[in-house]
Formats: sequence, structure tokens, C-alpha cells
Amino acid sequence: MILPKDASHIVSSRVAAIRSPRSEDERHPSAARSSARQQLVLASASSRRLALLEQVGIEPDALRPASIDETPKKDEPPRTYAQRLARSKALTAKERLEREPDLAGAFVLAADTVVSVSRRIIGKPEYLNEAAAALQTLSGRSHRVFTSVCLITDKGAVKVRTVETRVRFKRLAREEIDSYLASGEWRGKAGGYAIQGIAGAFVQKIVGSYSNVVGLPLIEVVQLLTGEGFPVYFNWLNRAEADSL
Repeated sequence: MILPKDASHIVSSRVAAIRSPRSEDERHPSAARSSARQQLVLASASSRRLALLEQVGIEPDALRPASIDETPKKDEPPRTYAQRLARSKALTAKERLEREPDLAGAFVLAADTVVSVSRRIIGKPEYLNEAAAALQTLSGRSHRVFTSVCLITDKGAVKVRTVETRVRFKRLAREEIDSYLASGEWRGKAGGYAIQGIAGAFVQKIVGSYSNVVGLPLIEVVQLLTGEGFPVYFNWLNRAEADSL
């Protein structure tokens, strides 16, 4: 999977191409009018989440990353922590959109991914020693990855789904840890690793959704959006027609 280097630029250019007047207004005028009223804002700057959405034919109209305090509360369970952050990100982004008339009625999608060993949260390491400690904790044992997804609909309803995946790492040699740390891939990643990258070589077993570990459970996201009337399937049809031209 090629991850976009400039997410904002790619989103705006691809959305413009998908929503060309000729492809929608001429071929599916009623669907085009409906689609034009339903916009999607991704409350994240994550290129991984953007790429996953694009994989299933969903292209956000805008990115509005939400800056919030991500400090866990005392004794907060990992699942509850992920849910709280996803909801907070979505609500923060929605509040921001109230000052943007063109996006005021858009769907807002936010997510947060948390890695844990038992009830211990393994956060996003900021420094090399923190990343090393995270990998040493995960080495040779199983851990859980929770991703909570929060969708605020065009009508203001708030929907939250949480998905859990179990991942087991092989026992990591010192050389593997040191080399991985040198790669820099751990930066900004929950648990200090990226399963879709080099760290895929560490995974012995995975039970559950792979995309959940990457950062967005695709089945649940599509179900949430379609269940609330967002035209996901129309985007698929539109992509097929574009490919046939």
C-alpha cells in the first residue's frame, strides 16, 4: 500500500476528480444531487487512515485534525480510553466546522487506536528509549489493539464502535529492536510499531481485523456510514464507471 505523502493535497485532487459534473450529473443526476448534500470530514491527519478510507472508495471532502489532550485517566481501561479519545476528536472537529458554512452539515469521522498489554496502555512513544521499552514489552507475547471509531452524522447523531484485535509478536532479538528503532518507523505509532511496515515481520499471529491494527476497522466504518445514509456504494459505482472510460 502506498501511503500519501501530502494527504490534504491528494484528498482535494481526488475528490475533485470523482465529483466531476459530467460523471455524476449526466450519468446519475439524482444520486449526484444526493451525494452533493452529504460530505465527509476526517478528523485526522493520519495518512494511514486516509489510505484505508480510499482503499474502500471513500474520499473525505476535508481533513480537520483535532488537537486534544490524550493523557489517559488514572486506571482508565484501554477500551474506554480509545472510546473517549475518538469521541472527543469527533466533537472537537464538529465544533470547528460550525465556523465553516460549507462543511457545517458534513458527516465527521474520527478514530483512535490504543495498544495494551492486559490493562496497561502502551502509548505512542516520543523518544527512542520509550520506543525501545514498548518493543521489549511486546516481544514474545500477545497484546490487544483497540480502535474506536466515532461518527457524527449530518443530523448530529453520535455513533461509536470499538473493535479489538489480538496480536502476538515473536521474541525479538536485540539486533532486531535496534535496527527497527533506527528505521524511525515507530514514530507516531500506537505501541511503537506499524504492522503495515517493517514490523509486519514481528507478527506471529493475529486474531481479528488487520485494518483495525493499522488504524481503522474498515468493516465497521463502512457499516456506520452506510447505516446513516452516506453514499459509500455510490462511490463504488462511480469508481467503476471512471475506470471504464
